[in-house]
Amino acid sequence: MNLCNSVQTRKNVQNYNVFKGDKFLNLGSPGFLLLYSLFLSVIFSCYMLHFPFSPILKFASKQDSAPPTNSLQIINHSQPADYSRSDCDLLNGSWVLEEEKGNSVYYTNFSCPTIPYSKNCLLNGRADEDFMYWRWKPEECTLPRFNAKTFLTFVKGKTMAFIGDSLARNHMESLLCVLSSEESPTDTYKDVEDKFRTWLFPRHNFTLMVLRTEFLVFATERVINGSFTGGFDLHLDKLNGNWTQHLPNIDYVIFSDGHWFLRPNYLYENGNLIGCVYCGEAGVQHLGPGYTIRRAFQAAFNYINKCVECSGIVVLLRTFSAGQFEQGAWNEGGFCNRTRPFTRDEVKIGDQDWEFRSIQIEEIERARKDGEKNGNMFEIVDVTRAMLMRPDGHPGAYWGNKWMKGYSDCIHWCLPGPIDTWNEFLQEILTRKFPNFH
Repeated sequence: MNLCNSVQTRKNVQNYNVFKGDKFLNLGSPGFLLLYSLFLSVIFSCYMLHFPFSPILKFASKQDSAPPTNSLQIINHSQPADYSRSDCDLLNGSWVLEEEKGNSVYYTNFSCPTIPYSKNCLLNGRADEDFMYWRWKPEECTLPRFNAKTFLTFVKGKTMAFIGDSLARNHMESLLCVLSSEESPTDTYKDVEDKFRTWLFPRHNFTLMVLRTEFLVFATERVINGSFTGGFDLHLDKLNGNWTQHLPNIDYVIFSDGHWFLRPNYLYENGNLIGCVYCGEAGVQHLGPGYTIRRAFQAAFNYINKCVECSGIVVLLRTFSAGQFEQGAWNEGGFCNRTRPFTRDEVKIGDQDWEFRSIQIEEIERARKDGEKNGNMFEIVDVTRAMLMRPDGHPGAYWGNKWMKGYSDCIHWCLPGPIDTWNEFLQEILTRKFPNFH
């Protein structure tokens, strides 16, 4: 399916670029009507009936009732912005609504040809659009907008790999789209299962890869009576060689893993069962997902720091991005239909999601100390708090899966959408660590 052509099926897309601003004009004013004939007035009235006026903020349910007026802000580009500072805390902030919506998105759902169908929320029928127009605003500075030209110039001749689960893929697909405004990428490799994918930006000789690994460590799915159970046997002292073999050829790595550790998994070390996660089996110690996440990242980072061919590699860990199902899990009728971000006061900090983030930060700090000896750099891309505030950014029911109707996707992110902010975080981290990033 050609996404660029089939997007015409989505309501209100036909004249997106021409009429997007007209939705907010007062077309019924007397001055306006005097400029046009009665015939044109009738035609335009029909147009407005077909494409109804929509306010700046829309709330889908009582859950989305408007918060206090001082808790959500609007960006006015006519006002001078404060500048990014290398000591500014990017973690603490809030989401603010762009006043000039036409200039706030890096791409549209039909200008980027590489958007996967399951993340193209507008194409799949999502009616509200405000989820695309909120920007992350740290309390003490402004997070600079992503600059595709600057980014591609910095990574010229380099290779960047996203290693991890489907959210690593989601992030890579977002980066593909924001970079495509500067140069169109070429799809150069895809394995049979589409788990390993490589793109090339030929003018900059920049290679972008995604290497799928749900656990980082070696894992096999458990089979009982010939049927897959959905749980896995994880060997915490053995890494998955399908991704480690690529490390010597990679300059920048972005790790992303977490959600698969929440399954009923059995944990092994030296070939011996040492415990499990959510197995509920008598005589088997429950060690918890946090323990497993820690061990997996420890194994990965230890391997990198001992890898002679990997010397000088830059490793970034994107912190845990939580699923946001409401009223049940994904297979229990859980959904996500909010249409605005949470404020800081509405977000609960300190639960399991925050535990996973803390574990990841502890392990990146540990790896950083060891990596300095080999010239390796370890950094954190901390998105957990910001994304906990974006329950409105998931595909939800609009992910186009014909075989799983009635199920919502409240883990991945719409494209375009809040996940594009991860590239702004990534760019800012690289800018702070590399003086020549300009």
